[in-house]
Amino acid sequence: MAIFITGDTHGDFGRLQPAAFPEQSNLTKEDYLIICGDFGGVWDGGDAEQQWLDWLETRSFTTLFVSGNHENYDLLRNYPISQWHGGLVQAIRPSVLHLMRGQLYNICGKRIFTMGGASSHDIRDGVLEPDAPDYEQKIRQLNAAGALFRVNHRSWWKEELPSEDEYRTAKATLDKAGWDVDYIITHCCPSSIQGTFSGGLYQRDALTDFFDEVQERCKFRYWFFGHYHENMVVEKKFVMLYEQMIRLK
Repeated sequence: MAIFITGDTHGDFGRLQPAAFPEQSNLTKEDYLIICGDFGGVWDGGDAEQQWLDWLETRSFTTLFVSGNHENYDLLRNYPISQWHGGLVQAIRPSVLHLMRGQLYNICGKRIFTMGGASSHDIRDGVLEPDAPDYEQKIRQLNAAGALFRVNHRSWWKEELPSEDEYRTAKATLDKAGWDVDYIITHCCPSSIQGTFSGGLYQRDALTDFFDEVQERCKFRYWFFGHYHENMVVEKKFVMLYEQMIRLK
């Protein structure tokens, strides 16, 4: 059994094609590929998206993902929740599973804690309400100005950051585990690590601050995350992934 990990896919699964990921020829559904958020396969619910989800289901391996800031949470909440390998999941397809927030899974003998979510960085110019009377005028103005904005319930959801219940679940899960796991998989990373590689470019928030607490209290081997669209290792134990795909040893 094998576990592979990669970064944001945003609904583009080209790196999972056999030519780019030849290892899959020897994999089974008992082998796993984990996407560190911004999966993007639950976005508009359209026919093309459904075809890609069906294609993922035909892969020899099982696809797992944590949530990012670019997921359609209105659609995602419609999928049923079930127990899987010790934690809660949502099955998008039988072998395409959302690893939910604050959960601990035993996968291939590894204890993996997951906590998806992150703050969007591309909303500097605001979030538009689609039912506002001046919506069409505003969107034309913002597009003409090359502004960075999103539209509520169309391209942005407040659920991109965890709820208080999800934080409580995460702490209870780690309490039960004695704050000792093998791997942590998230979308963003602790505030302190974010500051180390970005020099203050990215703003801290409740989630990144919570992750500071986790890194201080929790024993873990490696922490994998996406979100920042680069591949690098920070302070030896924090692994940022984008297009790169790695295999856990």
